[in-house]
Parts: sequence; C-alpha cells; structure tokens
Amino acid sequence: MSRKLTIALDAMGGDHGPDVIVPAALDCAARYPDLHLLLVGDEGRLRQALKGGSAALDGRVSIHHASQMVEMHELPSKALRGKKDSSMRVAIDLVKQGQADACVSAGNTGALMAIAKFVLKTIPGVDRPAIIAMMPSRTGHTHVLDLGANVDCTAEHLCQFAIMGYELVKAVEDREHPRVGLLNIGEEEIKGNEQVKQAAKLLTDTHINFVGFVEGNDIFAGNVDVVVTDGFTGNVALKAIEGFAKLLGNSLKDEFGRNLFSKLLGLLALPVLRAFRRRFDPRRYNGASLVGLRGIVVKSHGNADRVAIANAIRVAMLEVEKGVPDRIGERVAEVFAARKIA
Repeated sequence: MSRKLTIALDAMGGDHGPDVIVPAALDCAARYPDLHLLLVGDEGRLRQALKGGSAALDGRVSIHHASQMVEMHELPSKALRGKKDSSMRVAIDLVKQGQADACVSAGNTGALMAIAKFVLKTIPGVDRPAIIAMMPSRTGHTHVLDLGANVDCTAEHLCQFAIMGYELVKAVEDREHPRVGLLNIGEEEIKGNEQVKQAAKLLTDTHINFVGFVEGNDIFAGNVDVVVTDGFTGNVALKAIEGFAKLLGNSLKDEFGRNLFSKLLGLLALPVLRAFRRRFDPRRYNGASLVGLRGIVVKSHGNADRVAIANAIRVAMLEVEKGVPDRIGERVAEVFAARKIA
C-alpha cells in the first residue's frame, strides 16, 4: 500500500457483527501499517470486542459511535428513512464527508444500495449502480455484474455496467484491455431478447474490448474477464453457483465417508482435496463492489467469517489505491462525448 487510507466498517452488520468484524479489522491493521479502520456501531459493544487487541496498533483501529443498526431483513425504505444513525448509514456518511476513503458492510444488501445511492449519488452519466464480484474460473477468476441491484435493465444500463466492469478490472487487475462479454443464451447474433441485442450494438461503439455474447459456462472457462448481465439473471446465477458449491462439498464428504475403503481413499486424496478447497474457497472471493457511485462501497457476504471480512477490506483498499470511481467517471464521460460527436 503506497499511502495512508481509512476504511469505515459497518461493525454491526452481517450475521455475526462485532464478533467477526472486529477481529478481521485487527488482522488487517496488523498486516497493513498505513491502514486506519473506523469501527462504526455501538460504542459499548465495540470497546468490549476490542479489549486486548487495539493497544499494539497505535490507535489505528478506532470507534465511531452509531446508536442504531439495520437488521438483515429490514426493508430498504425503512432503513433509509428511519435509521439515519445506523452503523451502515454513518459509515457511508463518513465516506461522503471525506473522513473515510471507503466503506465495507456485511449488512442488508438492499439497504446498503439504497443508502449508498442516496448519500453518495451516482457518477455523472451512470443511471444505476451495480454489484460486481469475482467468481473462480479455470485461469483465475472472472468479474460478473450485475449481481442483484437492478432486476429490470435497459440496453443502456447493460452498456453502462460493461463500461464500469471494464474500468474496474483494468484498474485492479492491471490489465490493459480486459475482455468483456454479454451474457446470453447463445453466442450467435440472432439469439437473445431485444434488450441484449441492442446492448451489444451499443457496446461495439464504446471502444472497450467487447468480445460479444457469452454463455453461462464462459464465466468459469477463463476466456473472458468481465461478464455483464441484468441483476435478476446475475443473482440467480450467483445463488445457483453457491448452491452447487455446497452440494459438491457435501457430496464429496459423504462419498469419502461411506465406508472404510472410501475413508482410506480420502486420506490418500487429502493433499489434492486441500488444494482444491484452497483454490475454490469462497472466502477468497468475498467482497462485492457497488460500482457507479461517487465513492467506494464494498458489500461482504452476510455470514462471512474473519478471513472473508478481511478480504472484503482488502478489496476496498485496492479500489481506493487504484482510484476506481474516477476511472469509471472518465470512461463514461468519454463514451458520452463520442456519442455527441457522432
């Protein structure tokens, strides 16, 4: 990390709250000497959770009190209007006020998106923020958006998502020309609905590396860096992938525990199984970014553990270091300018 930065953590969010978020913050502060973390939430609970861990960190993990918290199943509208002193709202406010460079929350996704959009606003030229996250692939990983923020999207929205995904991957992966694909039911030009076909036409004029239509299996094939779709399809795909991963893990466990012979085979295969588990550990991919905002907000999975929360913090750190919102804003402005000239 090349400069000092501050991350605001919604310390009350998620399934585990301070019990997991505070240890993760201490882990990151110990690892990154230029990092300052603001734990936002109930001061009493946070002081209790910090006991014995903060003294050695020179005050780089501090508390910012918030008297309310957003429940995991609370309506976004209720959280936005009725909980202005929630840990989630205050953490985002700190980004707006310039007291924090980014916000990380494991809380209610709908509330986080609603509050972040209301407080931070969208980048000029961006109609809607989108949720983007990494998924494992044969050659490393693929970034996919939108993963649930926008159920109904126009062709223009999909075009904007593609531009945002392209610039984010270009920045954080240091890739000169990331490959962008538009999710469809086939690679042929004649396939898909009118919304997807029109989005493909718009993308050919954006001067990003648009490779055309891709199918669901291409997310894992490693032949594309960014996959773009609407939030409905993206969220269904995400949940299906998570469900299959659990099925695969449980099935392997059942098969290797079926009898004495299979248990012996399991012991022999243990090094391979451990390497497989490390490679596809979902904690490595925790940290979905709300792109399109005039600030950096990263969403952690609600049931994330200490390791996963720390990874979400690192995602936020990298986006701050690379100036992702500014880069997205510049690219969107270029596209709009080119359209006006045309």
